[in-house]
Amino acid sequence: MSLVARLRTRLLEHVPEVTEHDDYDMGLRPAQFGAVKAAVLLPVVERALSFEGPALLFTRRTETLARHSGQVSFPGGRCEEGDLSPVETALRETFEETGIAPSFVTIAGYLDRYLTGTGFDIQPVVGVLAQGFALVPDPQEVAEIFEVPLAFLCDPANRRRESRQIAGANRRFYAFTYQNHEIWGATAAIIVNLAQRLDGI
Repeated sequence: MSLVARLRTRLLEHVPEVTEHDDYDMGLRPAQFGAVKAAVLLPVVERALSFEGPALLFTRRTETLARHSGQVSFPGGRCEEGDLSPVETALRETFEETGIAPSFVTIAGYLDRYLTGTGFDIQPVVGVLAQGFALVPDPQEVAEIFEVPLAFLCDPANRRRESRQIAGANRRFYAFTYQNHEIWGATAAIIVNLAQRLDGI
């Protein structure tokens, strides 16, 4: 069975639910209604000669961006008026940020919608990249594009829980360290959701 088929058995039949951001100690919860709709793509890379198996592709945001500068994220962003679906948003944003054309992406399914503490309702979309895709990162938004083995991200031993004071509130979040990359916050929580759904795949 192909990787796409295996992913679809775990993802496509699942109706996305909303999961609240879990990192507030003070009872602050963002409102689901009125949150800004957004979507991200979890690009799965399957290389025929890789001994590490499939990998997830990430971007690191430039230091000049107003929001989340320098942080690791999935390609994606807020829905625009012309977007017909979260998939269209995720594919459009991925192309704009990384240069990966939609024709190289096969949609495998969806994860739970993620409601962030900053008021975004994010729909994660899982897609498998076909071989031959080209990377043309937008230098205004993307400082680096890199891959992390899916097996590493799905191993509970490689994730940890951290907390820190941010904007006067105690924030708790998942975090991963891979080589010199720190992955935390909403991106890490989405990875954990993926790992839970793929358990035993």
